[in-house]
Amino acid sequence: MDESLKILILQCQKNDRTAQAKIYQQFSAKLFSICLRYSNSYEDAQDVFQEGFIHIFNKINQFQFKGSFEGWMTRIMVNFCIEIHRKKNYLYVVNDEITADEDALNEFFFEDEQEAETLSYEELLEFIRQLPDRYQQVFNLYAIEGYTHQQIAELLRISIGTSKSNFFRAREKLMESIKKNISHKVVSK
Repeated sequence: MDESLKILILQCQKNDRTAQAKIYQQFSAKLFSICLRYSNSYEDAQDVFQEGFIHIFNKINQFQFKGSFEGWMTRIMVNFCIEIHRKKNYLYVVNDEITADEDALNEFFFEDEQEAETLSYEELLEFIRQLPDRYQQVFNLYAIEGYTHQQIAELLRISIGTSKSNFFRAREKLMESIKKNISHKVVSK
């Protein structure tokens, strides 16, 4: 860990507002992007982001300088976003399980690079936001955050099969939306 970051963290643990502002500036873009992925609107993401950062600073004394500080903050922000959704009853458990080939779950969205270049990050993020909340959370945790289905099941208090099912269905819905978008762009030209 960079010595200057370590000093900032130690200062934050003493409630130093200047150090908190520097940590905020350094990591806000990454943490806000997490909030965007778990929120239904930009405004909701801003609210969750602000509350989440306060939550991070309230827990900063728990950071023990083992592992990545950014990873530690990311984990707290993801968990905070999920907890906010849970409190608002956004998460619905789907009890139907599917048996999907693990390789099919890990395929990329696009068949070739040219197809991938037709969609911007913002457009993909908007497609993810349009997913039902139960699919959106599992998709974000698995495809973007890198959690396993076992970890997702424990975090969201669902079965592993439900996690796989929700991911598979989220992926199908995203592919459908992406293909419609691509064909619409081709027709519009």
